[in-house]
Amino acid sequence: MSQYPINPAFVAEGKLSDNERLKADSDHLRGTITTDLQDEITGGFNGDNFMLIRFHGMYQQDDRDIRAERAAQKLEPLHNVMLRARMPGGIITPTQWLAIDCFAAEKTMYGSIRLTTRQTFQFHGVLKPNIKPMHQFLHEIGIDSIATAGDVNRNVLCTSNPVQSELHQQAYQWAVKISEHLLPKTRAYAEIWLDEEKVETTEQEPILGDTYLPRKFKTTVVIPPDNDIDVHANDLNFVAIAENGQLVGFNVLVGGGLAMTFGDTSTYPRRADELGFIPLEHTLKVAEHVVTVQRDYGDRVNRKNAKTKYTIDRIGLDNFRREVEQRVGVPFEPVRPYTFTNRGDRIGWVEGIDGKHHLTLFIENGRVLDFPGKPLKTGLAEIAKVHQGDFRMTANQNLIVAGVPSEQKAQIEQLARKYGLIDDGHSEQRKNSMACVAFPTCPLAMAEAERYLPELVTKVEGLLGKHQLADEHIVLRVTGCPNGCGRAMLAEAGLVGRAPGKYNLYLGGDRVGSRVPKLYLDNVGESEILTALDQLIGRWANERLADECFGDFVIRAGVVAEVKVSKTDFHA
Repeated sequence: MSQYPINPAFVAEGKLSDNERLKADSDHLRGTITTDLQDEITGGFNGDNFMLIRFHGMYQQDDRDIRAERAAQKLEPLHNVMLRARMPGGIITPTQWLAIDCFAAEKTMYGSIRLTTRQTFQFHGVLKPNIKPMHQFLHEIGIDSIATAGDVNRNVLCTSNPVQSELHQQAYQWAVKISEHLLPKTRAYAEIWLDEEKVETTEQEPILGDTYLPRKFKTTVVIPPDNDIDVHANDLNFVAIAENGQLVGFNVLVGGGLAMTFGDTSTYPRRADELGFIPLEHTLKVAEHVVTVQRDYGDRVNRKNAKTKYTIDRIGLDNFRREVEQRVGVPFEPVRPYTFTNRGDRIGWVEGIDGKHHLTLFIENGRVLDFPGKPLKTGLAEIAKVHQGDFRMTANQNLIVAGVPSEQKAQIEQLARKYGLIDDGHSEQRKNSMACVAFPTCPLAMAEAERYLPELVTKVEGLLGKHQLADEHIVLRVTGCPNGCGRAMLAEAGLVGRAPGKYNLYLGGDRVGSRVPKLYLDNVGESEILTALDQLIGRWANERLADECFGDFVIRAGVVAEVKVSKTDFHA
């Protein structure tokens, strides 16, 4: 029996959030989705199904650029769905890539493939008649979108590290195992989208529970010294510990998360805490029971406080650790030493210890499309036709052409340059900037992000050049709302959208992603932001210590206070 019983308020009649009712009434995520698919009156989903499709990897969206125009014509918004694939570790074969390239071109409104910060790809603009065929097509090429959204464990990230090939393969295999182990057990996905026959069973969800988790849950596997998946943005992280090049276990970190709600000081971004070290044989059981503790103790009344980070701050890290240990039946060992030294992708060629070559391509904002003078989508398809290895999507929205033999290296590079996939003119600043999708497709966006970032970066490049820092960079991230998809709350300079053309500016994160930034300017436009950055970059150029990054400088100089404990410091 648990030492820390569930707060009775979380199960009291009439207290649960409506999402809890929705999940309980869903017949294990089936709802009436099948009936909705036959409804030709609307292009969207009705009632609970609007939320339930998220458990199947989709969000209902519309084109916000034409919403007002359609309303004037007395038409409903142009409803469509965004689908996020489940690809643990982000590895995709060239054959699969060519298939999704064709689907994007022929069956989506925008024609693009979007590489995301969740180390997978998204289709945007899939209309209702194409939704079921999309799932069946993905199934045929060995891909699904089960549990990439909703109150479940989502796509499991893994360091893309192309150099330590054997260690990466071991870590990647654990990412796949964790993903499979934590999947929902319901057959709803197969029945609805793949036409599998409904089997009379007493369905149970032994890990997730019959009403699933209180809120979304994110898991990673990371190989130091690379923090390319930003561990502090995630609920559960397995930090690979190796001896003599072989994986021996993981340090376990819990409670990271970046989302917040403007005006609600009970919400805040938070970095993850260390639970301890575990040998490999306990990995799945620890993953399972970190999830079950969050399942049982997470807030099911207030969804804004339902994430793991709030559970830990409410019951205490030691109590959380003790509860996990009790359920696993094994205590955590002391944390093994590890260090993160970087988190960006290594753009360009690197050679792995296995002698294979790996080309990391910088894809601005992760948007794979044929742009004027830069046919990126065509170029990647041409590479996929001849590539003998695999592709690896990164959590920084880039793509690695991995496992290239020496004799094919020149051919791959020639194709990449021909189609604009290699641009020697990209600055370090551009390579270290990132944005979420925002307008026109995200229904939560308050301000531009993806469409705004390229011009913002150009202006920041100008400021760096003005102060003789053209070869330097600031980790810069822009999100259209405070939900955290672009990970601005781990940036040295993070812009979070408040309204069209208005942002909050946060400063003080660090280069390796281990510190949450703090509010510097509230609800301001571009001119105020650039004026502030101009002044601060000038001071950084003149006053910084040797090798001092921008985020460290603004804290040392007293521009903003360091956020050490988010619950007390972030809003102080």
